[in-house]
Amino acid sequence: MGMIVLRRLVFAIPLLFAVSLVTFTLIAIAPGDAARVLAGPEATPAEYEALRQELGLDDPFVVQYGNWLSGALQGDLGTSIVNGQDVAQALNQRLGVTLSIVIPAVVISSLLGILIGCLSAHRGGWLARLVDTTAVVGNALPNFWIALVLVTLFAVTVPLFPAIGYVGLTDSPAGWARSLTLPVLSMVIGGLAGTAKQTRDAMLTGLSAEYTLAHRADGVSERAIVYRHALRNSAAPIIAMVGLHFVGALGGTVLVESIFGLPGLGGLAVSSTATHDIPTIQGVVIYFAVLVVLVNLVLDLTYRRINPKVALR
Repeated sequence: MGMIVLRRLVFAIPLLFAVSLVTFTLIAIAPGDAARVLAGPEATPAEYEALRQELGLDDPFVVQYGNWLSGALQGDLGTSIVNGQDVAQALNQRLGVTLSIVIPAVVISSLLGILIGCLSAHRGGWLARLVDTTAVVGNALPNFWIALVLVTLFAVTVPLFPAIGYVGLTDSPAGWARSLTLPVLSMVIGGLAGTAKQTRDAMLTGLSAEYTLAHRADGVSERAIVYRHALRNSAAPIIAMVGLHFVGALGGTVLVESIFGLPGLGGLAVSSTATHDIPTIQGVVIYFAVLVVLVNLVLDLTYRRINPKVALR
């Protein structure tokens, strides 16, 4: 088990390097820069160039990326070009907000999706047709559209939850839960539909396999066949879907946090992109990439735990 974790972490190094390089390149070739934003429209060309030189934006691309990478390898993600705040400190302050949205959304959609998928595969009929229809609709609707509909219904029409804003858990647990209800629900719907569909398809294969027929012939209860044997042997595609939903939920925070006015990593990514704050954007992307690597590692180990016969490489 330890060697598996070590190999995964070693393989993550070139991945993080590639992600950082691609991100830095895309920011560099995008029109505009932080100096233009900070100088304002009234700045003279001389003032603009002086600010570019002060911020180091006139250095060659290789020099800028090399300076950032050198600091990142030492654990220093730099400081924000716009406000001078330490990037790592800013990200750590916002990380909890993003995880408070993503983790509940993934957990709820996964548990409900697996349960509904198992029931629809076992019973079929109208429930199976409902799962298929919901999966198509859920995958077609973007998170930000669902978020806007939820705000209209449950924050404007029927004011049950706040439309924007975030309340800290230590300030008010009830307020914290209310401020996150609509953002979490906006991400649950799509993930729930996809997980239910994937579970149903995988379970249909498992329930028609020869080992299932053998268990029924031996008098094993239908409940044990469905949840102990078929579900375990169908775990690979289901776990893969959970991982995909986590990645999609991370990406969805970019718009969802902006819609609900939440101080998370997604909202920071939007504001930093608007101001071309390269160190902050790089930091957000690296944090997202690390989270994806860690979640994939946890899911791989979970699958090995569920099915020890599988050898992870």
